[in-house]
Amino acid sequence: MTPTSSDTDTADLHPSRRTAITQADLLEAALRLIGPHRSVSSLGLREVAREAGIAPNSFYRQFRDMDELAVALIDVAGQSLRKIVGAARHRAEAERGIVRGSVEAFMEQVRADDKLLHVLLREGTVGSDAFKRAVDRELSFFEDELHADLVRFGELRNQPLAEPALAARAITRLAFAMGATALDLPPERDAELIDQLTTMVRMILVGARSLSKPAGA
Repeated sequence: MTPTSSDTDTADLHPSRRTAITQADLLEAALRLIGPHRSVSSLGLREVAREAGIAPNSFYRQFRDMDELAVALIDVAGQSLRKIVGAARHRAEAERGIVRGSVEAFMEQVRADDKLLHVLLREGTVGSDAFKRAVDRELSFFEDELHADLVRFGELRNQPLAEPALAARAITRLAFAMGATALDLPPERDAELIDQLTTMVRMILVGARSLSKPAGA
């Protein structure tokens, strides 16, 4: 039976377009379109499809809509950053400079033209509720990992923290707020921001240790 026009993918009419596409291809296309001053929430489906070299209808083979693509980007961004910061944290631990080492690794990644990180830093304040929930979920993953580290370090050094989960939340939210600020500042301000963020994180930790001590101790 001869296929009708509705059965024929629009891409068949455009030899230059790709006939097969993956989720990764569409995510990469979206990343190429965004930048420091453009959020993924501002992208259109047709725009992403055109960048990926497919017909708009082919987009739906991988994602239901742009919200689902954006959430997938945020998930990938979170996984990538957790690996980077985790490696830096363990390296810094061996060098006895865990706070500053982690802060420096985080800021280096902000400046590494890492669009995945930029997505994670910016989507928490713009875009749909689905975007914001996805960012909040990624931040919760960071908080959980940092919480476990804070408990472990406290036990190793016999310096327990009061409310380590809350301390982890405060540090995570502070770091991401500073990272978002750094995106709008010149690299020459990085040393200042690193010093400030390192000091603020240490203040949180010192305060949490102090609150863990019995009154009058």
